[in-house]
Amino acid sequence: MRWSSQDHAWMARAIRLAREGLFSTDPNPRVGCVLVQGDALVGEGYHQRAGEGHAEVNALRMAGERARGCTAYVTLEPCSHQGRTPPCADALVRAGVTRVVAAMVDPNPQVAGRGLERLRSVGISADSGLLEAEARSLNPGFIRRMETGRPWVRLKLAMSLDGRTAMACGESQWITGSAARADVQRLRARSSAILTGVDSIVLDDSSLTVRPAEAGFSAEETAAIGERQPLRLVLDSRLRMSPSARILDQPGRTLVVTCQSGTQAEAAALVARGAELLCLPGADGRVDLAALLDWLGAQQCNELLVETGATLAGALVAAQLVDEIVVYMAPKLLGSGARPLLELPFERMAQQIPLQVEEMRQLGADIRFTLKPQYPQSTQEQL
Repeated sequence: MRWSSQDHAWMARAIRLAREGLFSTDPNPRVGCVLVQGDALVGEGYHQRAGEGHAEVNALRMAGERARGCTAYVTLEPCSHQGRTPPCADALVRAGVTRVVAAMVDPNPQVAGRGLERLRSVGISADSGLLEAEARSLNPGFIRRMETGRPWVRLKLAMSLDGRTAMACGESQWITGSAARADVQRLRARSSAILTGVDSIVLDDSSLTVRPAEAGFSAEETAAIGERQPLRLVLDSRLRMSPSARILDQPGRTLVVTCQSGTQAEAAALVARGAELLCLPGADGRVDLAALLDWLGAQQCNELLVETGATLAGALVAAQLVDEIVVYMAPKLLGSGARPLLELPFERMAQQIPLQVEEMRQLGADIRFTLKPQYPQSTQEQL
């Protein structure tokens, strides 16, 4: 399919619109739509929240009667099934749209090409593939969940120039500066859930909340986030978390994940403080991490942010369960006695895991690396 320069420009606008829903559409995908009559924009919209109008519906509402005979540019194939809202493909048909360009086919098995087929069945020109890579980058978690049943796993790490994350005693605040910490707030805000290990709670008493005031969010972004907090998960195989932990005082849900029930008193104390308990299979006193990802996928978790210490981070990488690594590197030296970035007891060069550099960006004095592990013999599809 050959696309015109106008096609590229209008789809790029739709992708920019879709990004407006970065923090608010979960568990739905981020989608934008632009309606064009000739060379003129007649309507545009994006999906804002689950249960509310999809991008196409919002754009059609703006266009009104001007939608008849127009071209619709949408970042994801229009849905063809009844969910919380009616099918968008049917809405486009009723509006009299004559051409639809989708950036990508919907990976949801309930759609998966049926939306485009519905449009073609009534004579509407319907094609996909324009700026597909950019559209896929909007929704790595939704795509991964639809294709594998698991969320996209993003591991966030902060380190000194010599690859250390904390002093030997556990002291780690602060390695990075305020700009990097504000950026982490944005990672949290876009995530469905945040995972940490109990040691991080014991040492740092982390709250793992989204705090818009600390992130420099715009008024529009703050409004989009609203009261939403990602699900917080604490991996605690032996129920060592204190009932007085600060994370239990925060708004939103905190789930303590264990592989053994512990004593009735320990469990009851955590539940009394508002925690929820999840017992999953495990071996050698450790929770089965793959089983946890399966459970999260079943809960419609799209993007899982992991903020944790070297042990759990290393275990996830060793199990090839991490899709993306975000590293904030500070221009500091913590010394050879400080704690390492990951616990990966490799002994031979053949065990190394190459990392594909997706992006490097300076944030204040720090540098953020966005990396994708290139696992050996990995069957994971690269997004």
